[in-house]
Amino acid sequence: MALDEAAIRQIVRAVLDEEGERRAVVADAVAIRAVAALLTSFGINEDDKQELRADFVHLRRWRKSVEQAQGMTMRAVIAVIVTGFAGAVWLGVKTMLARS
Repeated sequence: MALDEAAIRQIVRAVLDEEGERRAVVADAVAIRAVAALLTSFGINEDDKQELRADFVHLRRWRKSVEQAQGMTMRAVIAVIVTGFAGAVWLGVKTMLARS
């Protein structure tokens, strides 16, 4: 019983597809184990997903508040510099007018 070329290609394609699916499943399992081991090494219990989510939400809020504080600090520094420059110019103008 001889197989034609199309049948052979179909069989090879099916075997390769199955092998690709098996590799994807194995890769997913390895990734899940690696992440679980990493979280465990940081003292985070992977089973407590609610607690982990709350921790990440808190960290995000903290990061955003720090970024906002940095932006406000930069605005305050710029305002102080501009006010100081304007005061120096006003003092110079006032001095020049007093001499006249």
